[in-house]
Amino acid sequence: MLRNVNSWVYERNLSEKIRYNLPPGDFGWPFIGVMWPFLRAFKSTNPDSFIATFVKRFGQTGVYKAHMFGNPSVVVTSAEACKKVLTDDEGFNPGWPTATVNLIGRKSFVGIYDEEHKWLRKLTAAPVNGFEALTVYMKYIEENVIVTLDKWADMGQIELLTELRRLTFKIIMHIFLSSESEHVREALEREYTMLNHEVRAMAINIPGFVYYNALKARKNLVSVLQAVVTKRREQRRLSGPSAKKADMMDALLDAEDENGKTLSDEEIIDILVMYLNAGHESSGHTTMWAALYLHKNPDAFKRAKVIMC
Repeated sequence: MLRNVNSWVYERNLSEKIRYNLPPGDFGWPFIGVMWPFLRAFKSTNPDSFIATFVKRFGQTGVYKAHMFGNPSVVVTSAEACKKVLTDDEGFNPGWPTATVNLIGRKSFVGIYDEEHKWLRKLTAAPVNGFEALTVYMKYIEENVIVTLDKWADMGQIELLTELRRLTFKIIMHIFLSSESEHVREALEREYTMLNHEVRAMAINIPGFVYYNALKARKNLVSVLQAVVTKRREQRRLSGPSAKKADMMDALLDAEDENGKTLSDEEIIDILVMYLNAGHESSGHTTMWAALYLHKNPDAFKRAKVIMC
């Protein structure tokens, strides 16, 4: 009986035609949905077992309904279905779990959509991802990677992902906040360690739950970054239009669109939280998988070395 509650809550107001077209699946238990089996599989040595359970129960359809991260969801597993979801902007909007939006920021890319998303991405493309901006830091990145690789060689066996996270976070911290003190950067790293562990947690804001601790880390991060933004705005006000850009923070402060609209403090802070999170998590994971696949494919590794040289 209890396992039917979610289906009743989320499907009762749908038309018969829409209900008929819903993919097969399981909404799981009230509130928690199918999160327990998902987390159990995700933390095991066989994360694909979560999908395998759906395939076994409902067939190899490639699309399944579920209830995850506090929301009714559709799990897509086939290449054809993934292609449709990722290329059909009119039929599908990007969306993130409530906890992720609250922790990364409602004014970051994970919390905005449509025209606001396009405006923010366009405004930040040049100062953050532009060729000129990235070129400035290539020497710093190369030097740090070489030094770190030498250090790893002397350490013997290492936990690759942990070390890659430290390296990529150090680099992205330098890119965005190079002119800040070591004390500020260390404070940010401490809070990010807490935030990143819980960014996909269930949104249960009660003491003792991981989401509660992550919100505290987010609050501390915002406090530190707000102080930095306020200080930088004052420095640039006193220096005038000729103020030199020390890092990406200054570039974001100076960014404006064709109508003269600039970024608010909240937007800058949420962008920083988002990019620093990417530096701590996404970049580290991507580099780790690239290294593993190159190790497993020596021919590709040889070709990559030739290209890099």
